[in-house]
Amino acid sequence: MSAVAWWLLALPFIAGAFMPLQAGINGQLARQLSSVMGAALLSFAVGTLALLCVVAAQRDLPALQTLKGLSWWHWSGGLLGAFFIATAAFAAPRTGALLFMALVLAGQLCMALLLDHFGWAGFRPAPLSLGKVAGLLLIVAGVWLIRRS
Repeated sequence: MSAVAWWLLALPFIAGAFMPLQAGINGQLARQLSSVMGAALLSFAVGTLALLCVVAAQRDLPALQTLKGLSWWHWSGGLLGAFFIATAAFAAPRTGALLFMALVLAGQLCMALLLDHFGWAGFRPAPLSLGKVAGLLLIVAGVWLIRRS
């Protein structure tokens, strides 16, 4: 395996560390607004505005013709993000940060295993192995242990 730049390892770690914070913030936002979906909308609006500023500053807006050429599934990432934000705003305050994130991690790793195995969504195919399945089962066992506590 080739050496990976330290920042390429640090960025996902930092993004992951922010996920429970984001879930907590959105849960509090939902409480203040008395609306889970309103909180998700506000969260996405702020994120959209931030991304619009970055893209405009980089002068990297996609051409309309490019957007017309996208497949239906290219648009689904935003829907999946909205589902996650709304779920986090609703479920995280009720389950607690640790159990919520353990469940998110287990779900992420289950999907990642399938994406890698089948090479879906542009990922390089990487077949299942006993070690990968065992690691995933350990994560699921961790969810069970956290839930029991």
